Amino acid sequence: MFSQQTMTTLALLLLLASCVRTYADLLDIRKYGVTPNGDITMALQKAWRDACVSMTPSKIVVPSGKYKLRQIYFMGPCKAPIEVQVNGVLKAPKNPFHLNGQYQWVRFEYIDFLNLSGNGTFHGRGKMAWKQNDCQTNKNCLKLSMNLGFGFVNNSVIQDITSKDSKYFHVNVFGCKNITFTNFKVSAPAYSPNTDGIHIGKSIKVNIINSKIGTGDDCISLGDGSKEVTILNVTCGPGHGISVGSLGKYENEESVEDLIVKNCTLKNTNNGLRIKTWPGTPITSLASDLHFEDIIMINVSNPIIIDQEYCPWNQCSKQSPSKVKISKVTFKNIKGTSATQEGVSLICSSGIPCEIVVLSDIDLRFNGTTLMTAKCVNVKPLIGMKAPTCAY
Repeated sequence: MFSQQTMTTLALLLLLASCVRTYADLLDIRKYGVTPNGDITMALQKAWRDACVSMTPSKIVVPSGKYKLRQIYFMGPCKAPIEVQVNGVLKAPKNPFHLNGQYQWVRFEYIDFLNLSGNGTFHGRGKMAWKQNDCQTNKNCLKLSMNLGFGFVNNSVIQDITSKDSKYFHVNVFGCKNITFTNFKVSAPAYSPNTDGIHIGKSIKVNIINSKIGTGDDCISLGDGSKEVTILNVTCGPGHGISVGSLGKYENEESVEDLIVKNCTLKNTNNGLRIKTWPGTPITSLASDLHFEDIIMINVSNPIIIDQEYCPWNQCSKQSPSKVKISKVTFKNIKGTSATQEGVSLICSSGIPCEIVVLSDIDLRFNGTTLMTAKCVNVKPLIGMKAPTCAY
């Protein structure tokens, strides 16, 4: 299932993580006057400035301990690779207004060869913000901050760190190429609103491997322009599952292509594997070559879903069908338990029906005993071994 190109990319990125260990410049933030429980913002800015202008690889170290951190940008381009090793707990302001309306609390931008590592935690302290989140009913709701943003970051690795209790999405990946998350952890309660684990948009060659994501919304979501994404050995739950979309809400959206989700476990999630598009979309776009294989479901509501009538909070009209073309989708070797009897729901567009959707070796049981049912609209899936018969 994995292409030679994908394996080569993973190997190169993991090599970056393991071999860039000898640094001419080792920048411990304690040298910049920081003490535990103090504010680390200015020290990190100074350390980043020194590392970014260095002609040789640099390493910034945040030692064990707890530190306060205000909103911060790590901006490139820089002259050599940089590792930021966070071993402590970085704590965001509790009050969302104290982040100055910034969309990300910690943002990395225009950087090549970044390694963000360590066993530390980016703690968003989101409980106060969650109580103020009224976006379900208020289109002009308060703009809340994500924990981590990666914009135009290339050939980079994020490994071993934890994102906890973000006020909004935990991680946003935008405009990136060749970026890998490995042994990455996201932690937030199921009731935390809009706290997607990792959201990807307009990026190519994004890898999420050997990671654990528990949150209050999608564990991983792919927005438009996501291409060559590999999700491998990821445990998801709680959350809303692994989602392609939502797509088609805005004009000039780019296609989503070449997704592999393999060897993953979803536990107690609201959804499992989901593709969702808005009805009444302004222009035609494409979601193609999406492959889900070797997945374990444990008490998952709605394990397998294509929903081309996605319209949360009645924000749209279903009178006009979705114009997102979905094709070449494979669900293979999906096993476990469904919390709902309708374990497969393929609701495709009446305007542009789905094409080449394959169901093969699907063994999902409702409450662990009863075989689940399947519903198919505007699609005739190709049925392989041990797959449910669709009710049309």
